Amino acid sequence: MEKVFLMVAFWVLLALAVILLIVLLALSIRVVTQYEQGVLLRFGRLVGTLKPGLHIIIPFIDVMHRVSLRIVTLPIESQGIITRDNVSVGVSAVAYYRVIDSVKSVVEIENVRSAIEQIAQTTLRKVVGQHALDETLTNTQVLNVSVREILDAQTLGWGVEVTLVELKDILLPDTMKRSMAKQAEAEREKRAKIINAEGEQLAAATLGQAADIMLAHPIALQLRNLQTLVEIGVDKNTIVVFPAPLMSTISELGTFLARESRNAAASATDTD
Repeated sequence: MEKVFLMVAFWVLLALAVILLIVLLALSIRVVTQYEQGVLLRFGRLVGTLKPGLHIIIPFIDVMHRVSLRIVTLPIESQGIITRDNVSVGVSAVAYYRVIDSVKSVVEIENVRSAIEQIAQTTLRKVVGQHALDETLTNTQVLNVSVREILDAQTLGWGVEVTLVELKDILLPDTMKRSMAKQAEAEREKRAKIINAEGEQLAAATLGQAADIMLAHPIALQLRNLQTLVEIGVDKNTIVVFPAPLMSTISELGTFLARESRNAAASATDTD
């Protein structure tokens, strides 16, 4: 009976040892992926960094923090901002950042993402508030660079680099949209009138040159009148409008024929 008890106790202790060993291995084995870097602390003090791969740490003594080195996309929620010319707008953006120093990102700052999000919102309000509405709408690239440079100056001390900032959306009040639409419509009307006036000017110059040519060659005006009559006749109109020069030409032709008839009659009388 005693042997049986000893055997059971042995197997129980062996099972407990195996379980304890498995637990210790589970707590000791750490895997760092290719896009990460491990920061190892022992008794709360920095030991160093761990490269991608399999690593063994001391359970309950060592603490490893995984730090992702990939570029992170951070949406910046729409911020209510008053521009320099006192127009209220809502501006949203998106920022891209990555960790360049894993040790600083763990030691210098508690939560990198939350800190960058808060400072990005503050910086966005500050930069946009220094510009007028027209500058905000047209010079977005300048605003993007300004925001990124300010963020970089703050985040480099945390081991983080802001690679890109882009304004994503600018929300305007309805009254401002209507005013801008009216301004754009007036601008288009102005351009249309200018283009129309330039066309009239060019047409007048061309017509002046044509008039000079017709003055030197009177028959050209008659040919033009005949061409106009042909164009009118194509539409099968019942009313035909004769230009005034053509009517005067017909009158002169009738006078010429009458004069020739009188001359012919006078010559016949003289012959008799």
